[in-house]
Amino acid sequence: MSNCLPSVDLTILGARLKALRESSDLSLRDLAARSGVSAPMLSQVERGETSPTLTVAARIAAGLELRLSQLLRLDEGGSVTVVRAAERQRGGNAKRGHRFEVLTAGQPGQRAELSRHTLAPGGATGAADDPPMHEPGSRETALLERGAVVLVCDGQRYELSDGDCVTFDADLPHHFENPTKQEAAFLAVVSAGLRRS
Repeated sequence: MSNCLPSVDLTILGARLKALRESSDLSLRDLAARSGVSAPMLSQVERGETSPTLTVAARIAAGLELRLSQLLRLDEGGSVTVVRAAERQRGGNAKRGHRFEVLTAGQPGQRAELSRHTLAPGGATGAADDPPMHEPGSRETALLERGAVVLVCDGQRYELSDGDCVTFDADLPHHFENPTKQEAAFLAVVSAGLRRS
């Protein structure tokens, strides 16, 4: 059996490896320790300067807790992913009057997540003393579809109404409150954290 990778664009493979590593909050050194592949070799693969052998690629995938086919995207049907309405991840906290749906697929290396939230009158997505839910360096953008809410971020209050859009550091303590007598709905995009070195 050949130890050569199937035909893969090295630039795309390198960018994917870097995105997967960073989304797992791993440094090159961390991934080297987990995979047994040297940090210089990982760096060369990320820059598209070298093609790893199948053995090396399999070790990198294992270090990322992925199958080789996931790392190489061999088991994906192309670059488009559709999430049907019935397949959405749903959740929330009934006591707080909060419901949400995650509209995007939960795939490894995804750099952003889109969700839709509804808040009942008097409802909240969390409380002031809740710990941050997003990884270090994450950013969140929320677009209020209808109603009025208050964003409480790092102790500051920001009033939002229909059509308002807000972007903030999602690794800070934050939550949304609905102080009105009408249901509110908003879309939120959380972008994956960037390593702060």
